[in-house]
Amino acid sequence: MIKRRELLALLGGAAAAWPLAARGQPSGKVWRIGFLVGYKRSFRNYDGFVQGMRELGYVEGKDFVSELRFTEGQNERIPDLAAELVRLRVDILFTALAAAVRSLQQATHSIPIVFVSISDPVGLGFITSLAHPGGNTTGLAGSFDDTSPKRMQLLLTAAPGLARVGLLQNPDNSSSSLPNLRAAQEAAHQAGLSLILMDARSPEEIDHAFAALGNAGVQAVMVGGDALFFRMRQQIAELALKNHVPSISPQGEYARAGGLMSYGEDLADFYRRGASYVDKIIKGASAGDLPVEQPTRFHLVINLKTAKTLGLSVPPRLVAIADEVIE
Repeated sequence: MIKRRELLALLGGAAAAWPLAARGQPSGKVWRIGFLVGYKRSFRNYDGFVQGMRELGYVEGKDFVSELRFTEGQNERIPDLAAELVRLRVDILFTALAAAVRSLQQATHSIPIVFVSISDPVGLGFITSLAHPGGNTTGLAGSFDDTSPKRMQLLLTAAPGLARVGLLQNPDNSSSSLPNLRAAQEAAHQAGLSLILMDARSPEEIDHAFAALGNAGVQAVMVGGDALFFRMRQQIAELALKNHVPSISPQGEYARAGGLMSYGEDLADFYRRGASYVDKIIKGASAGDLPVEQPTRFHLVINLKTAKTLGLSVPPRLVAIADEVIE
């Protein structure tokens, strides 16, 4: 006969072996999460979200389902897509687009909104403060603007003697481009460089921007953080090589596509970490009461194959501190 103490110990051990989804997760409901994101073709970050939810004990299709809506670079569609997700009565909204945050907030004051990788959400008016967001919105702040000085420094280290640096930006994405522009201008001023703006709203305009490099005297290019540029990273990397200019982007995928370097946050990891906000909201927390996190980890990726093609000798000290080196 099993004694009570032995039975409790046995049950305790069995509980530890139960699947996470059977422990501590609200039961009896499949949560619907609405995603308003950029390009379907290059949308790999959702896997990071699913991983994060899995780590918290949720199974896709069993505990939650996702409604995915893609802008495909047509920002004018964002208000309609936001309204569509609200009409579907999803339980939580999720986005990494600054323009989408604004449209989602206009579409609903009750459905919780989780954002990731949004630069200066306080300055953009999305939240009241990082510690106390207020309203129905919270998430993870990005720092494309804060890392501009570091990216400028990295370019100068890899390619000494620069005098004129181009900044590829999407003027239609003012929520991201304006903070990045201000930070890049300040970084260029501090370094004694001239910053040349290269506007592009489409793949064709990216071609035109690089075609004008020679006349503008641009010697290197900083790529802004934008969904269009992320999607067209292969095109941009190839154009930079064709024009024989070193380039750097906030996203690691850019260096892996052939750009010289990247320095910034890992967007897939943002999605994974964003799952923790969804988990807290599912468990009853109010979005406006959840403090917004700021990035603390930045990744440096260096493509030495590209450096060799450009005739650059990247200093060993820079290679030594890189998180990833492509040879």
